[in-house]
Amino acid sequence: MKKIYFFTLLIGLRLFAFADEGMWIPLFLGYNEAEMQQMGFRLTADDVYSVNHYSMKDGIVLFGSGCTGELISADGLLVTNHHCGYSFVQRHSSLEHNYLHNGFWSKSRDEEIPTPGLTVTFLVRMEDVTASVLKGVTATMTEEERAQLVEKNIKEVTVAATNGTHYSAVIKPFFYGNQYFMFINEIFKDVRLVGVPPESIGKFGGDTDNWMWPRHTGDFSLWRIYTGKDGKPAEYSPENVPLKSKKYFPISIKGVNENDFTLVFGYPGTTQQFLISDAVDMVVNVQNPVAIHSRDLRLAAMKRQMEKSTAIRLMYSAKANSISNGWKKWQGESKGIIECNVIEKKKLEEEQFQKWVEADAARKNEYGYLLSEMRTLYRDYSKTVKINTYLSETFIGVEMIRFLYSNVQKLSYLAANKEVDNVKFEEQRQQLITKAESFFKSYNADIDEECFVELMSYYFTTMDEDLIPESIRTYRSYSKNAWRAVFDEMRKSAPYFANGENFVNNLKSANRKSVAKWQNASIFKIINPAFEQYFANYDTMTSLRSKLDLYYRTYVKALMEKDTDKTFYPDANLTMRVTYGKVRGFEPADGVEYVHYTTLDGVIAKDNPEIFDYKVDAKLKELCKNKDYGQYANEKGELPVCFIASNHTTGGNSGSPVINADGELIGVNFDRVWEGTMSDINYDVDRCRNISLDARYLLFIIDKFANAKNIIDEIEIHQ
Repeated sequence: MKKIYFFTLLIGLRLFAFADEGMWIPLFLGYNEAEMQQMGFRLTADDVYSVNHYSMKDGIVLFGSGCTGELISADGLLVTNHHCGYSFVQRHSSLEHNYLHNGFWSKSRDEEIPTPGLTVTFLVRMEDVTASVLKGVTATMTEEERAQLVEKNIKEVTVAATNGTHYSAVIKPFFYGNQYFMFINEIFKDVRLVGVPPESIGKFGGDTDNWMWPRHTGDFSLWRIYTGKDGKPAEYSPENVPLKSKKYFPISIKGVNENDFTLVFGYPGTTQQFLISDAVDMVVNVQNPVAIHSRDLRLAAMKRQMEKSTAIRLMYSAKANSISNGWKKWQGESKGIIECNVIEKKKLEEEQFQKWVEADAARKNEYGYLLSEMRTLYRDYSKTVKINTYLSETFIGVEMIRFLYSNVQKLSYLAANKEVDNVKFEEQRQQLITKAESFFKSYNADIDEECFVELMSYYFTTMDEDLIPESIRTYRSYSKNAWRAVFDEMRKSAPYFANGENFVNNLKSANRKSVAKWQNASIFKIINPAFEQYFANYDTMTSLRSKLDLYYRTYVKALMEKDTDKTFYPDANLTMRVTYGKVRGFEPADGVEYVHYTTLDGVIAKDNPEIFDYKVDAKLKELCKNKDYGQYANEKGELPVCFIASNHTTGGNSGSPVINADGELIGVNFDRVWEGTMSDINYDVDRCRNISLDARYLLFIIDKFANAKNIIDEIEIHQ
């Protein structure tokens, strides 16, 4: 039996560490150290996280607003996933310079491309501030009084922590508000594109391979952080200089073997491990089916047009990528929950919890109401989730509907308002012209028409009649041809909503009176009631969610009191975490056994010139044919591409470093196996695996494929 190590929270509850499952707070990693070393780790917790000297945490960033990246040179060179930088690379691309399709490699630092809007965030330090945040909180307070005091305390603590510095601070609740941590951050705003492989490598396999194993995707991109001459964060300037890295990761080409120790360090986004059975049932039977089917329809429409034109593919690649990621993930999540009987397991746990509660009078008085009241709330909450999932995935899933409601109708209302002067109106008109010109640059009406027809038909034929706004229930009788006619009217009738050139020309020439009449367009009679319901229902849903969170705060506290020998770790919330495990294959189904790695031979085996996502680059095929792998081949002479391990990861861990027992980079995390995407709700060590790009393939692409010797020369490679 495993030896268990623990630490005590301020709330008096014990947490225990063990391998594979868990997203651990790096501040307390010392309590995991012995087990990590027993598993093969040859460093210490202090090497991972320290405020007294530079440690691994100083080489890791929050990339943008939802990915992880890590430094791999002394001069601020950073690696993350191809898909994390995808939208930024798309913005840099054009038909003349299609970096998304063809790739990009800077041959000198002068060629590195500034990327406005992209930031990276370093964690300076983190601190348990529970006592300060809950100072003055009493059991007799109302929740409103408690929330107000907590908010006040948080403001005071963050101001005191950052006063006189260029740092920022954020305090986040853990365990539904049973504990609070403060994160002091340093944000850099000058980040430049250094290198990215072509889509045929960085997105090889496309949606078909997304979330799947075996995987053969070279999912990486390279960036560099720049600072002012004083080494501090600065807005972009040609005078800025590369960041002098406090810590960076050497890259090991020794490779990975089955059962090797692995550590993943990064910013996991969201997990929900404490959900009760009613919530999991809602995910599987209410939320996911609607979202999956709606996105099926949208992706089919996009792909049909993207196959016809390079321009449309460039225009819609990032959009399709964003839509498909959740679409594929939710399918695997539902499959895993059903096959692992998660709902039934949750129900059994709840029965045992209730028995424990009722076995003691004091516990019954304190916790006896919890589950019954949570279930009552979920009956109402599930209905609100159904309404807004339908509306967000159908109505809001149509690009033109979003544009009309958020922009066109707003200007029309303003034009009709007699209290608004002409100066204000003209100012808003010019803003809409700018927005419209930007919107229509990446808009295809044929795609949107198909999305509109299919999504409206799906909504009005499958949504419960009593959950459809009463004023638009008559549209339940509309055929697809009728919906096509509605969209056709938007193409041809003033103000030419679905035609960019006509819309902008009309907007420029229209007088205020005619703009005021736009709000009377027939399309608004359909979409306005839907949006009104969406926002009203959103408020209700938020209120119910807040009430549920209060119950979860007590529920989690009670679970910890009940199960003192069970592992508890906080849900992911886009704060820095550490997870560790081992390189492992897995058996997703009877008779199916997956090994832990893939090779370039598998890329070539998938080559299909007739399918865009499986077209292998000619140079890559030549390198494979000649076995020109240099020092990056394994002992069998193969070129490894990806590998899997048992690290507990989720969204936000995209781009996270995968670190070996000696603190060297051996891979870049980019995905999970489809069969294990339920790990956000229920982690199962037998089927949950993270997928990582092998560092040897990363270096091979930079070196042999791109011939970017200047980049290779600044990377520290360990053999």
